[in-house]
Amino acid sequence: MNKQKMNLYIANPRGFCAGVDRAIQIVEMALAKYGAPVYVRHEIVHNKYVVEGLSQRGAIFVDELDEVPVDRPVVFSAHGVPKSVPLAAEERHMLYIDATCPLVSKVHREAERYNKLGNEIVMIGHKGHPEVIGTMGQLSEGAIHLVESPRDVEKLILKNSDNVAYITQTTLSLDDTSEIIEALKNKFPSIEDPKKEDICYATTNRQNAVKALSEKVDLVLIIGAPNSSNSRRLVEVARKVGCKSQLIQRASEINWSWFDNIGAVGLSAGASAPEILIEETIEAFRERYSVTIENIMTIEENVTFKVPTILTKDD
Repeated sequence: MNKQKMNLYIANPRGFCAGVDRAIQIVEMALAKYGAPVYVRHEIVHNKYVVEGLSQRGAIFVDELDEVPVDRPVVFSAHGVPKSVPLAAEERHMLYIDATCPLVSKVHREAERYNKLGNEIVMIGHKGHPEVIGTMGQLSEGAIHLVESPRDVEKLILKNSDNVAYITQTTLSLDDTSEIIEALKNKFPSIEDPKKEDICYATTNRQNAVKALSEKVDLVLIIGAPNSSNSRRLVEVARKVGCKSQLIQRASEINWSWFDNIGAVGLSAGASAPEILIEETIEAFRERYSVTIENIMTIEENVTFKVPTILTKDD
């Protein structure tokens, strides 16, 4: 029996970004240096496959610092933490290693700089997301005002509307964020932009790759976790340009009826999804279809971040 033909278009770049790569490497190096267990506050990155793999090697994931014994190292996740967390670790004389993505740390420093200048700070982001909690936790409560939509901007009341600056979560949709920025600039004409775009290079590149993919296919499949902001944004980007899109964590979650009467499928992955899950998905398609594969390259990435020196120096 001849298999139905299926054209698979694979987005490039896709999957792991430099910040995620670095965070996972930090946990692996901590396990190698200090032995198991190494504790990690929250998921190191939002991906079940990655978290389970590190757990099998001796990482223990916890919600709060008080779940960590004082004699074991603890790693803070790539999303960043409020200032209160490392302070609490220091009070307990704990060994902690900060795996915050350097691009998230940049936003933290921006918030502190604006605060020192006396700016009222507005953050564009998703309430409850670990990165937003970490960024807002860099300053005292009430120092940063969170908005999620142009409607939130309409309702925003600031004490000093002539001295306002904004920052953003790094994993947002470029299109949605531009609408909110426009609303902020209309309401606060003198508002100060970040010196450099806060939305990270990887988020931008993956969204642009999915836009390019969406022009060639009938459906875009995104591999990523439901609690991964950048993965959910990729689904939204595809749908916004008029292409069907579905989010899966791995191949076992595929509903094959999605592809009835479809001959071209796009495949990409969020910044915390490993390449092995892309390969697994391609193999699942090969089992059912006669597959042709085309890679769509929009930009080359060569960004890397150094790991903390505590992991590379001899004690």
